[in-house]
Amino acid sequence: MYIKRTLEANLINSSQEYSAIAVLGPRQSGKTTLVREIFPKHAYLSLENPDIRERAAIDPHGFLNSYKNHPGVILDEIQHLPQLLSYIQTIIDLGAPQGFFIITGSQNFLLNQAISQTLAGRIAILTLLPLSIAELNLAQLLPDQIEILIFNGSYPAIYNQKRTVSRLYQGYTNTYLERDIRQLKNISDLSTFKKFISLCAGRVGQEINFSSLSNDCGIDQKTVRSWLSVLEASYII
Repeated sequence: MYIKRTLEANLINSSQEYSAIAVLGPRQSGKTTLVREIFPKHAYLSLENPDIRERAAIDPHGFLNSYKNHPGVILDEIQHLPQLLSYIQTIIDLGAPQGFFIITGSQNFLLNQAISQTLAGRIAILTLLPLSIAELNLAQLLPDQIEILIFNGSYPAIYNQKRTVSRLYQGYTNTYLERDIRQLKNISDLSTFKKFISLCAGRVGQEINFSSLSNDCGIDQKTVRSWLSVLEASYII
């Protein structure tokens, strides 16, 4: 079941003004579903697929050029191969049609850095967060009780795929720790970092107390600030 997103109008309008549009946001917020719904005729290429990623890495120019006669291309999870952005820049400068490249990415600050170095002024950058209260309400999926909404969270899979909440977030946390965090920052002690996430979760709604987090987690305040910035940049907080 597709849940209508409020970002749709902005995405469509941007595709009429820019040759490339990036839809960024946390994992499982619905980026792939959204862009495939809005651009059904575009060729879809997931760079999480090792075969596609290898083909693109070996010959980036030939890889992109092979889709020049398509209505457009969706490059999903482009943070796996950011060097493609330089080749996309060249194609755009040669006159790529508006809305031709639709890019998605999950690791915000690494991808933003790559985009700023290559596609500045050539790309519209949009952010898709998990479902809002307005989107859930429009889809008639908004729980009657605020406590249920807070417990469930707002990731689409909970509502359109009926995933069990505890299993979804356990898997999400493990994926984040084991895959994304190793690429985002050199954090060697993942067990302490996981404890840090739990401590942050227990302080939701409170003012940040760096000293308290530092003492309870057994790390210095500089590390607390650094880890908070990682969690914020990757949409966990």
